[in-house]
Amino acid sequence: MTDQNNNENGTNVNGAGGPEDQRFGTNEGADTLTDRQGHPITDNQNVRTVGNRGPTTLENYHFLEKITHFDRERVPERVVHARGAGAHGYFEAYGKVGDEPVSKYTRAKLFQEAGKQTPVFVRFSTVVGGGHSPETLRDPRGFAIKFYTEDGNWDLVGNNIKIFFIRDPLKFPDMVHSFKPDPVSNLSDPERMFDFLSQTPEATHMVTFIFSPWGIPANYRQMQGSGVNTYKWVNKDGQAVLVKYHFEPKQGIKNLLQKEADAIQATNHNHATQDLYEAIERGEHPEWEMFVQIMSDDEHPELDFDPLDPTKLWDPEKFPFLPVGRLVLNQNPNNYFAETEQVAFGTGVLVDGLDFSDDKLLQGRTFSYSDTQRYRVGTNYLQLPINAPKKHVATNQRDGQMEYSVDMAPGQNPHVNYEPSIIGGLKEAEPNGKEHEPHYDANLVRQKIDRTNDFGQAGQTYRAFDDVERDELISNLVGALSVCRPAIQDKMIEYFTSADPDYGRRVREGLNQAPQAQSHTSTAAADQAVQDAKNMGHETDGY
Repeated sequence: MTDQNNNENGTNVNGAGGPEDQRFGTNEGADTLTDRQGHPITDNQNVRTVGNRGPTTLENYHFLEKITHFDRERVPERVVHARGAGAHGYFEAYGKVGDEPVSKYTRAKLFQEAGKQTPVFVRFSTVVGGGHSPETLRDPRGFAIKFYTEDGNWDLVGNNIKIFFIRDPLKFPDMVHSFKPDPVSNLSDPERMFDFLSQTPEATHMVTFIFSPWGIPANYRQMQGSGVNTYKWVNKDGQAVLVKYHFEPKQGIKNLLQKEADAIQATNHNHATQDLYEAIERGEHPEWEMFVQIMSDDEHPELDFDPLDPTKLWDPEKFPFLPVGRLVLNQNPNNYFAETEQVAFGTGVLVDGLDFSDDKLLQGRTFSYSDTQRYRVGTNYLQLPINAPKKHVATNQRDGQMEYSVDMAPGQNPHVNYEPSIIGGLKEAEPNGKEHEPHYDANLVRQKIDRTNDFGQAGQTYRAFDDVERDELISNLVGALSVCRPAIQDKMIEYFTSADPDYGRRVREGLNQAPQAQSHTSTAAADQAVQDAKNMGHETDGY
């Protein structure tokens, strides 16, 4: 029995606190967004930063609650990048960046000596689909590299496309939710995706790439890789420059048209994994050349975009691709689960001489990625062989689920699992150079960056496409948008027109000529497939 002030759902005082509680805060209605604490959210677009360019502060409670819940949405499969293939190999440094000594820009040891080889493990992946989804789906492709350096691990977690859909990490869970299947029907629904994208103008550039042939790489060996975000290099004097990382395949670049992808998917859902595995087994070791673009570490008011904006490309004529080394994959995993599935990456895993920029998306990823690994793989995921650094390890971290070794140094007092200590504990290392200490003097705000320029580069990319790429882009967009409500179609056409008048005109004309889809949860072709499945086949008696 419970009295009128209490029930199984919690404390109920004069009708407040029960399951039907309808109390609202000031300016709050039934459809007002709140966090799990019931706090109304007044800004769901921008994390709080020092000035509108960053850095992000740790007290972003709404973002932390949102992203930590998002990181734990699936058990145990990755929420994104679930379908993957991987291989071992090495990175070989040139000792230079372009024609200059690399030490001018970074003191990171793996780059300093020409011919120096660093072991790596690379994981390629699709993003939205599950672990057994076809590798022909239209999607960005993950390109994540774990460098086992002498200074510890460096993880570079990127994609095949050099830009991204959003610039603020607060939007990441919403973006992925809109791309995933409907939470009620579990059916993929382009309208959900474009509902989000139609309210996200900065995504126009990425949409232009993804719905072109660039959205379906032919395989993993013939696709580019990019760090996407802006990072920093730091030299021995603590001086920093902004950098972007790029990997260009020596095998050439090849993408698929939709009809080609459909033909492959009809007979093989695993073609990219098979291609990578069999090429390495044959001794045809795939290779990429690694480049960096370098920019001075300031705001660059002469540009029409912010260099920290991950939805933008840096013009290679102004900021050339400078070669720094080559990446070679020459060994397949011995066990898929132990290596490819359990490998765990994080954008915060950097070594001395590498640093973060104030790119908001990068800073959000840096918290989220490693937090995801602790949840998905376990507290001691860094003790797994595929994740453990290939060097000396000594920490004061102890216990936790699945611990199977203790990170003690030789001669360390086993009773001392703290620092500082004078009775046999671990000691701090001497620095290898001057600390990089950027200066900040700005208010904590929730604001977009000043130079958004959401459509300029999308138009440049559209005009740079060849005729086949533009035709495929329009065809794919018309097919996906045809299931959407007119208001969503109109907003996307507005964005495409802002990028390039011809771009918007062709999408509008295509939609005017396209037959109306039968529902908002599938395309006409998908609806027909459902009917075909009912009408086709061989009838038989039961048993």
